[in-house]
Amino acid sequence: MQIIRSRRAFLAVLMAGGSVAAAAGLTGARISLAAEPPPETTTIRLAKISGICIAPQYVAEELLHLEGFTDVRYVAAGAGVGQAEKIARGEVDFSLNFAAPLALAIDAGDPITVLAGVHPGCFELFGNESIHRITDLKGKTVGVQGLGSTPHVFVTSMAAYVGLDPEKDIRWITSPSVRPMELFVQGKVDAFLGFPPEPQELRARGIGHVVVNSALDRPWSQYFCCMLAGNAKFVRNNPVATKRVLRAILKAADLCVAEPQRVAQQIVDSGFTANYDYALQTMNEVPYGKWREYEPEDTLRFYGLRLHEAGMIKSSPHQVIANGTDWRFLNELKRELKT
Repeated sequence: MQIIRSRRAFLAVLMAGGSVAAAAGLTGARISLAAEPPPETTTIRLAKISGICIAPQYVAEELLHLEGFTDVRYVAAGAGVGQAEKIARGEVDFSLNFAAPLALAIDAGDPITVLAGVHPGCFELFGNESIHRITDLKGKTVGVQGLGSTPHVFVTSMAAYVGLDPEKDIRWITSPSVRPMELFVQGKVDAFLGFPPEPQELRARGIGHVVVNSALDRPWSQYFCCMLAGNAKFVRNNPVATKRVLRAILKAADLCVAEPQRVAQQIVDSGFTANYDYALQTMNEVPYGKWREYEPEDTLRFYGLRLHEAGMIKSSPHQVIANGTDWRFLNELKRELKT
C-alpha cells in the first residue's frame, strides 16, 4: 500500500502545481479523454527489465489508470530481444524497447508494431586504455550477453558505421555465468556497452572510460534508442487503448524531464531499481524530452541500414518500416500534446 500512496502523492503534487508543464499535461489528458470512447480493454501488460532507461514505462502506471486501465501489470522480460519475444508471443502488450533489436524482430516477421520513439541516449560504450574510438575495437574483445543480444546488435551497428566487419574484426566474448560488465571490471574484455544503471555504476567506481555516449555523440545522439512497440494484433484490434497507452508513456517521458527527483524516487520505491543516485543520474542524463523533435522513422531507417550492411537482417530499411510501424497515433498525439 505504501507504493500506491507514493504514486498517488507523486501525481497529486504535479496536479497541485509541483510542475506546471506536467500538471498541464495531465489536465489536458482529462480534457481529451472526455471526447474519446473508452478503451476496448482495461488490462494492460508492460515489460519489466533490469535497465532503468525505460523509466517512462514504470512511472506511467497511474497515468494509465487515468486513461481508463484498471489492471496494469508488469511482466518480467529479458532486455531487447527478450522484450520483443514477449510482445510477439502476446505475453506483453507494449514495451519500450531498443531500436536495433526491434529492427531484427520485424525482419524476422515477428508480429510487432512500432508506434513511436520515446528517447535517445541511453547506451554508452566503455573501453580500457587501448580503446579511444570505435575503430579501435578492431582485434579487441567486447563482452556481450550473447550473440544477438541488445549490446551485440548495437555494437555491431556502430562498428559497421565506421567500416569495420563486426564478425571478423571484433572478438565477441560471452559468459553464461558472469555479466558482461563484470568481465569488463575484471579486465577480461577490452570494451563493454552498458545501459543505465551500468554506466552510472562504472563511473562511480572509476572503471574504464566512455568511448561513445549516445546522449551526446553523433550520429547516435540523433536517433532514438528506445521506442514503444506493441503486439501487432493488439494494436490492430484495440486502437483506442493503443492511443491511450502511447499518450500515457509520452506524458511519463515529460515527467522524467519535469520532475527527475520524484521520478527517481518513485522507481526506487516501486522496486524497479535499488540505487536512487544512479536513478537520478539517469533521469538527468537521458534526454527524455526529445520525443517531439525526432522522427522515429529516421531511427529505424538508420539502424535498419547498419544491420543490413552487417548482414544481420535481410530486409531493406524501407521494408522494416513498411512491415512493422504505425505512426498514426503518434501524429495525433503530437498535435494534441503541444505545449
